[in-house]
Amino acid sequence: MKNPKNLVRVGIAGTILVALCCFTPILVILMTTVGLAALTGYLDYVLLPALAVLIGLTVYAFWRKKHYDASYESNSKAPRSFPSEK
Repeated sequence: MKNPKNLVRVGIAGTILVALCCFTPILVILMTTVGLAALTGYLDYVLLPALAVLIGLTVYAFWRKKHYDASYESNSKAPRSFPSEK
């Protein structure tokens, strides 16, 4: 991936979506509407690990973006890519 901005966007969007499902009854109402109310007791087994993974992805994306931005000077005219891709 040449530009880690997309990874940051995906991490933040996923974290917000999972956090909304964890801390609000949106997913419970949706599952009840579709007829899967019996499975709502198991949501924590899926949502909390997903939240942890997406928070980790967001932290990794910010770390990678920091190294991406620090690798090149702001007035360099060379195309930007990661040093490992050279």
